[in-house]
Amino acid sequence: MSPKELQSFLDFKAQQYESTAFIAHDPIQVPHQFSKKKDIEIAAFLSSTIAWGNRLSIIKSAQKMMDMMDLSPHDFILNHQEKDLENLKGFVHRTFNEQDLMLFVKALKNIYTNHNGLESLFSSNKISLQDRIHEFKKTFFEIDHFPRTQKHVSDPKKGSAAKRINMFLRWMVRSSEKEVDFGIWKDISTSELSLPLDVHTGNIARKLGLLKRRQNDAKALLELDTVLRNFDQKDPVKYDFALFGLGAFEKF
Repeated sequence: MSPKELQSFLDFKAQQYESTAFIAHDPIQVPHQFSKKKDIEIAAFLSSTIAWGNRLSIIKSAQKMMDMMDLSPHDFILNHQEKDLENLKGFVHRTFNEQDLMLFVKALKNIYTNHNGLESLFSSNKISLQDRIHEFKKTFFEIDHFPRTQKHVSDPKKGSAAKRINMFLRWMVRSSEKEVDFGIWKDISTSELSLPLDVHTGNIARKLGLLKRRQNDAKALLELDTVLRNFDQKDPVKYDFALFGLGAFEKF
């Protein structure tokens, strides 16, 4: 395919897969059960944090976290006492366990109490969005924490593609017009977003000649971002739907 034909193909696939039917097969369904902004963003952040492995397992585990917080994640984060953390005992999703979840709850409380919430930490326009992810991680772990938990928040400056945080940011920033993403954060432009690079999107990008680097790391993300921004400078991450759909649903 020529570059124009490839862009037209991906535009078509992005439009095909960005529909409410997508939600039933994706962890984004977990924050979709909430209507309050802070409930949505906390549910989205926690759901995206554990978004690796089998998607049905991810959805089940993410819903379990919400149930453990009495389906009121913002209230639980803000007002929990030490004894309330007992509700979280027994949680495990792959390598993310109850200790990690308890630490995340405490870190989020610190963010909403002392840093004006998640949105404010990502909304500074003085540095790139990937650099903001790096700064976010430093703030997130400014409280006492287990060193092992740090692996559950990615850092682009250490070579990570930061797939899960980039997915979370897509959910928060991109328009809700098609009723998939939420569009509740207004101070970040869609043009700043980076693709949530994972096995599916990486493999399809290589098959289509969009990506040469073999590892799914920060360098690969920059390479793929550059190509997708040439296709659509204002909303390059819409192609996440195309690449993921081709890989996960069509086995392209």
